[in-house]
Amino acid sequence: MDLSKSHSNLSLGFSSHASPPHRAQIADDSVLLHLDSSRRESSYSSTPVPLQLMEQQTESHRNDGGDAERDDDEYDDREVEEFRILGHPMCLKRRRDGESSTSSSSAKRISCEFDIETRRSAVRSWGDQTLRVADPNLFGIMEKEKQRQFKGIELIASENYVCRAVMEALGSHLTNKYSEGMPGARYYCGNQYIDEIETLCRERALAAFGLSSDNWGVNVQPYSCTSANFAVYTGLLLPGDRIMGLDTPSGGNTSHGYCTPNGRKVSGASIFFESLPYKVNPQTGYIDYDKLEERALDFRPKILICGGSSYPRELDYARFRQIADKCGAALMCDMAQISGLVAAKECVSPFGYCDVVTSTTHKSLRGPRGGIIFYRKGSKPRKRAMLLYQGNETDQYDFEEKINFAVFPSLQGGPHNNHIAALAVALKQVATPEYKAYMQQVKKNAQALAAALLRKKYKLVTGGTDNHMILWDLRSLGLTGKNYENVCEICHITLNKITIFGDNGIIIPGGVRVGTPAMTSRGCLESDFETIADFLHTAAQIAISVQREYGKLPKTYLKGLLSNNEVVELRNRVESFSAQFAMPGFEI
Repeated sequence: MDLSKSHSNLSLGFSSHASPPHRAQIADDSVLLHLDSSRRESSYSSTPVPLQLMEQQTESHRNDGGDAERDDDEYDDREVEEFRILGHPMCLKRRRDGESSTSSSSAKRISCEFDIETRRSAVRSWGDQTLRVADPNLFGIMEKEKQRQFKGIELIASENYVCRAVMEALGSHLTNKYSEGMPGARYYCGNQYIDEIETLCRERALAAFGLSSDNWGVNVQPYSCTSANFAVYTGLLLPGDRIMGLDTPSGGNTSHGYCTPNGRKVSGASIFFESLPYKVNPQTGYIDYDKLEERALDFRPKILICGGSSYPRELDYARFRQIADKCGAALMCDMAQISGLVAAKECVSPFGYCDVVTSTTHKSLRGPRGGIIFYRKGSKPRKRAMLLYQGNETDQYDFEEKINFAVFPSLQGGPHNNHIAALAVALKQVATPEYKAYMQQVKKNAQALAAALLRKKYKLVTGGTDNHMILWDLRSLGLTGKNYENVCEICHITLNKITIFGDNGIIIPGGVRVGTPAMTSRGCLESDFETIADFLHTAAQIAISVQREYGKLPKTYLKGLLSNNEVVELRNRVESFSAQFAMPGFEI
């Protein structure tokens, strides 16, 4: 190999401060690697160190006869370290102090400018800036969102207002700590106080729902209820095993498995497991338990799921348990929507019947956004032979290890410690008489709202509600859920479109879901929800009028809304009404 040809232009110089190195031509004998001495001037200097491969015998150091001569003034008093590259002898030499004066002086100047105290002060300044100072653009957007929440009427059943104490825990230093694993078995050290917080949270979770630690365990680490549900499937099932939940158009949740009419698998539950839904009776809106049992006995799911996102009536857990036992399935309840009512004993509890119970931690529970899993421990009741145990029959539940392992390390990394602390705060409140009174008011408000809409001859799914939500069927008005949702949003009322059983799919939902927890958290009572019913009625009349004039197509319909004077008038009325009620944590 001709090293002089292959490396004739080789240079390792990176500095913009030092003068560019002269072109090196590698000779057959030893080659010098030249290192700038500015690195010795200041260990802190950010000036890059120019490196060169330089010829030991250069043109500038040859005499008239062509013989090489050594410039002793240039090369004396330098450290020399010999080594070889690809068989060629090399040596590392350093310039004397004083040479490369530009780099040296620059390094000294930077070293002086960035002394220790200056650097410490810079770090303190960066770490202690308020959000307003550190990121005024984001701060401005967040302030607009706060005003939107304060000025509007929040009727989305899945949303609520957390208290100031929950906000403080969420925005705390606990977000700094990494704590993979369970209390007492963390991957990282320094978790002794994190363990205390998570243990306290788990104790409060069991206490909030009146559960004994001998019979129930709880995992508070899931990031959401969808994550919690998938962790249960992952822990207890094999890929391809069967699950069965309420159909999404009937009020179920996609995390229980859902496929569109054309066969597209929407959720991970349907992608990794085989799912088959059960449905409500299209005439009554109630779950058809007879058909459910028939389908379950044919399908033989390993997990039967009860609960959903949009079901306004009590669930018959005893009947679910009977069906699960007949087909050999574990019974799981997703109580995300009603967990607050369950904790306050304002609805039937699933814990007396189910093997696993999951929930979100916000919504009616009024905590931070996240998920939670309760699972059975100890001895199984007699005659509860589940398919999960076929071939490995046991009289003891073994859910704890399987579910905890599925949460971490199978599906998640480190838990969000600030969320767990905030959840502990919320669960402490849940166990108080004040919270029970709050949930009682939530139900009263839902019933008052339903009654007010029924008096106006509107159609509600199942004709009313047993919990905190109502389902308003808009199809008889010629409206879609999306168009009605749009007019409400422009008027600062937030609710959400839903698919009504009998719809052709989720593309054009035929109704809206209306919930009462959020505005109850702000202090609204029955009479206030009657006023809200009047707002909803006015919004429906506006939607019908605009749709009649501009049609149903989104572009023309929205254009008609934005130019409608009644929309402006309703929005002003909504804002004036909402401003009467305090928003928790508004001053933060």
